[in-house]
Amino acid sequence: MATVLLARHGLTALTGPVLAGWTPDVHLSDAGGAQAKALAERLAAVRLDAIVSSPLDRCQETAQAVADARDLEIQTDDRFGECGYGEWTGRPLKELAKEPLWQVVQSHPSAAVFPGGEALADVQHRAVAAVRDWNERVGEKGVYLACTHGDVIKAIVADALGLHLDQFQRITADPASVTIIRYTPLRPFVLRLNDVGELRLPEGSEEKDGGENITGSDAAVGGGPGTT
Repeated sequence: MATVLLARHGLTALTGPVLAGWTPDVHLSDAGGAQAKALAERLAAVRLDAIVSSPLDRCQETAQAVADARDLEIQTDDRFGECGYGEWTGRPLKELAKEPLWQVVQSHPSAAVFPGGEALADVQHRAVAAVRDWNERVGEKGVYLACTHGDVIKAIVADALGLHLDQFQRITADPASVTIIRYTPLRPFVLRLNDVGELRLPEGSEEKDGGENITGSDAAVGGGPGTT
């Protein structure tokens, strides 16, 4: 079946210290814009049949950098949108790390429901449904880019690997990284994970940001700022 390139958006001024969620008007920072441009250059040799994006500005801007070099228009799909963090939206991660729900998100994310927002299990369900739908749209040999968010990518990868959602915090998706999954009738194959280098498809086919990592092994809720 189809091959999806899951690209996380580039950096914003909020990426890392604050859980941006669906906060409006969160645009790429200068560093994020440079990451988006570099992403487009890395993808230059890859044929794309479609470019799909979360409706949020940071993803639209990242996807646009890729679309500018191609005769493709961005197609928006809300199912690739960020997790609805509800009352957690816009709050510093340092503060959120003190909430009882934080440890549920870390250790038992399948049971996590954000106050006034979404359940992580529902995020996975809609995101995987979106991937399956776009697989059908682009066809068996189609290749498409889906620009989305850290936790969304992690949830899709967990599904592709046959992992329970409670294992998804073991997966990383850095800003402007690309994760490649090829779907076949029998099973998905994860070809690349959190890739930030030059991309070519195969033939045929420490604690930072204000103390959110309070145990030294906590995953970056919302995706984190990466290692740059």
